[in-house]
Amino acid sequence: MKRSAVRPSPLFLSLLAVTVAGAVLTLFDESRVALIGGTVLFVLGGWAVSLCLHEFGHAIVAYRGGDHAVRAKGYLTLDIRRYTDPVLSIVLPLVLLAFGGIPLPGGAVWINHHALRDRRVESMVSLAGPLSNLLLGFLLAMSVALFSPPLGLAAALSYLAMLQVLAFVLNILPIPGLDGWGAIEPYMSYSVRQFGAKARQWAPFVLFAVLIGFPTVARLFFDASYAVFGLVGGEDWLAGRGQRTFMFWR
Repeated sequence: MKRSAVRPSPLFLSLLAVTVAGAVLTLFDESRVALIGGTVLFVLGGWAVSLCLHEFGHAIVAYRGGDHAVRAKGYLTLDIRRYTDPVLSIVLPLVLLAFGGIPLPGGAVWINHHALRDRRVESMVSLAGPLSNLLLGFLLAMSVALFSPPLGLAAALSYLAMLQVLAFVLNILPIPGLDGWGAIEPYMSYSVRQFGAKARQWAPFVLFAVLIGFPTVARLFFDASYAVFGLVGGEDWLAGRGQRTFMFWR
């Protein structure tokens, strides 16, 4: 693989810079404005970075599994603009995150499944995205546990870690349009795969509406997410503090 194929784009590096700037602002926690502004920048910037890493995970596994066209499409550059429509895939999930607190799946990469070596590789391509969220959640939670940062930064790190775990649990569900479905789809019958192809565009939004409109379903989802969050070393009370700072208008 050519080194230039996986060199991070300037836009990705800019998102990283925004995230770091937000982290620095949280250190000035004696100022409510700096704490809120830093938390918002850190969480939104960090979430955008995680979207890039999620889709890069899909692409790099696909590349190694036989679909070399992902390099020409720019998927290996971590450029957020490469991951489909900027409004539906990036802006809308960020808005839903800011106002709903649920990390709806965002971008997508188009994989040539016929170029992949076998069904196992197809499943791994789908799983690579949510597993990257789980790994990020673990690293963020561990950074709090190991380094004991100041409270404002610890809360922001914990909330972003919690969002990564929520994204993992959400994406791993076996629902058309989500990665959990993609992981098992290669082993399904042709008729079931056809149904999934038709439902792929709207099923995630129906799921989001169900999570908002049916408290019992939402409670099951969040209970499972909190359990995973605890397993990766996260602290619920810190994540809650970060969420309250992030959603300061509530």
